[in-house]
Amino acid sequence: MGFTDKQEALVNSSYESFKQNLSGYSILFYTVILEKAPAAKDLFSFLKDGVKDSPSLQGHAEKVFGLVSNAASQLRATGQVVLTNATLGAIHVQKGVVDPHFVVVKEALLKTIKEASGDKWSAELSTAWETAYDELANAIKKAMK
Repeated sequence: MGFTDKQEALVNSSYESFKQNLSGYSILFYTVILEKAPAAKDLFSFLKDGVKDSPSLQGHAEKVFGLVSNAASQLRATGQVVLTNATLGAIHVQKGVVDPHFVVVKEALLKTIKEASGDKWSAELSTAWETAYDELANAIKKAMK
């Protein structure tokens, strides 16, 4: 069974909830990342002094969550995720991203979406985000080779 219309709608509506408090949820996202992997601060120029609200922090968080939302749309439409930014693999290689980083980001992403979704959070919503994120991460990993 492919990615459904309902799963895509769940991802898109919770992404909209995330964007309603972009500053707060961006801070939460990167705080969780640094709690789980303190050395990750070296991967992001805007985290050198810790998690502080900034346009760079918000912009990068919105980009990450937007890529997952786009992955959900691609999965529903075509059953696969194709990177729209051909440089994503090279950027991740240049920054020294390795497999465990993808796990940390996934955990932070899910915790953030759970917070943003509030009482709309469900196992079905979690599964939709996990599936979209996993497929996006696999596409980035392939581009890193």
